[in-house]
Amino acid sequence: MDDNLTLAIDVGTGSVRAALVDSAGRILVIAAQEHEQIVPQFGWSEQRPEDWWHGVVASIREVLNKVPDAHMRISAIAACGQMHGTVLIGSGGELVRDTTPLWNDKRTIDYVADFERTHEPKDYIADCANPPAPAWPGFKLQWLRDNDPRAYEKTAAVLMPKDYINLRLTDEIAMDRTDGGASFLMDPRTGEWSDKMIGLLGLDRNKLAPLRDPLEFVGSVTAIAAEKTGLRQGTPVLVGGADYPVALLGSGVCTPGIGSEVMGTSAIITAIAKQPLLNPSVCNVGTVEGNWGAFMLLESGGDAMRWARRAFHEKQFSYEDIVAKAAEAPPGSDRLFFMPYLAGERLGNHRNARAQFFGIGANHGLAHMHRAILEGVAFGVKRHINVLDAISGAPLERIIASGGGTKTALWMKIKASIYNIPVLVPAEAECGIIGCGIMATTATGRFADINAAVEAHVSYVEEVMPDPKWVEVYAPMQDFFQKLYHHSQTLYDDLDGLSR
Repeated sequence: MDDNLTLAIDVGTGSVRAALVDSAGRILVIAAQEHEQIVPQFGWSEQRPEDWWHGVVASIREVLNKVPDAHMRISAIAACGQMHGTVLIGSGGELVRDTTPLWNDKRTIDYVADFERTHEPKDYIADCANPPAPAWPGFKLQWLRDNDPRAYEKTAAVLMPKDYINLRLTDEIAMDRTDGGASFLMDPRTGEWSDKMIGLLGLDRNKLAPLRDPLEFVGSVTAIAAEKTGLRQGTPVLVGGADYPVALLGSGVCTPGIGSEVMGTSAIITAIAKQPLLNPSVCNVGTVEGNWGAFMLLESGGDAMRWARRAFHEKQFSYEDIVAKAAEAPPGSDRLFFMPYLAGERLGNHRNARAQFFGIGANHGLAHMHRAILEGVAFGVKRHINVLDAISGAPLERIIASGGGTKTALWMKIKASIYNIPVLVPAEAECGIIGCGIMATTATGRFADINAAVEAHVSYVEEVMPDPKWVEVYAPMQDFFQKLYHHSQTLYDDLDGLSR
């Protein structure tokens, strides 16, 4: 019997989850409690931190009840959580605002636009490692300052979602540097709050929580928290980390040369680097092991297949049907291209980008169009990989893939061949939970360092290799895709002008 269990807590957007993980990285039991997303008006998105806490309590009690003597066997607790949710705490540790704007809340868009109009990237990007975006807590705090001044004035500390759970467990206030680095307010060179960025946004440094490293201990479970949860009083609690960098760790993406692709509704490609990659089209997040994850996002990943199912088949085809049809076309779809910008681009000067098919001939049919969509998404991600490789000077050698897209064998082979590097799939899909286990077993000294913990916890169930014949087809097509991408940019503003 393993007496060195980790209690992992994941504060997600749709639910809170608790899991017990053994020292070999096996998830013994997991429980979840859903919570609602509040949409007061279009573009807004909020949740109640109290709902997270109630979910944590219920989830912890459920997993403790399923494993004998679990509360005595837990050596440490590690939490990760959704990023950017801006929780306001008073001087007594109480909430001063019942709801919290989330990562996908867009009410800050005018603040972002004002910042972009008045500041050039070269003047600030080295001080925060990121371009401006509505998700960053720095802009959320500006909105709260101006639109809820009573709450802002009473705020003694700003926390992220997992930090609030740590506060309820330990009565201690802290934020880790993975969440801090994705706030638009942390200096990546020092790992401390940036006086320059705080000044540019007109915020109060005294309201920002102390920054600490994810593997430090923030405190231990209090008597009150122990009574509510069933945990043992005094159980150590780590500072923890933001859900995305913790999931990177839990999938084995923790050294330069290794990248991550999350193949979900969107496609997020991340490259690990020693320092942030400073470019207005690239975002950066600190990683648990002390590197940086430079990432770019393609808004339409799996969403492109969803669009095809609706637009071509009025949802009468399944996704499996679409992939089967795509498999009838040859690699390269007989030179038919699909530009996958159905929802524009997240950053840069062409957020108004549009999708298109290019090169349609009389020989093309539905199979070509479906395969071109799969290939177009891969070409779009490869364009991002090329940007990251060029900035870092250390090309990606392999990619660890996660998300629903990994279940589509044809798409995986297309991607490996377009990227021309192997694509691996972790054996355990719950990468965030495994990342929490890695943090806890490292912090408690069970492993000599974090790399040894990763090796013990992470394995891969599949490795998809590039097909040499497909690589030959796709390489020149990637060059053409790049030309098409740049030439199309000159038309987006004119296209928008047609509707005025």
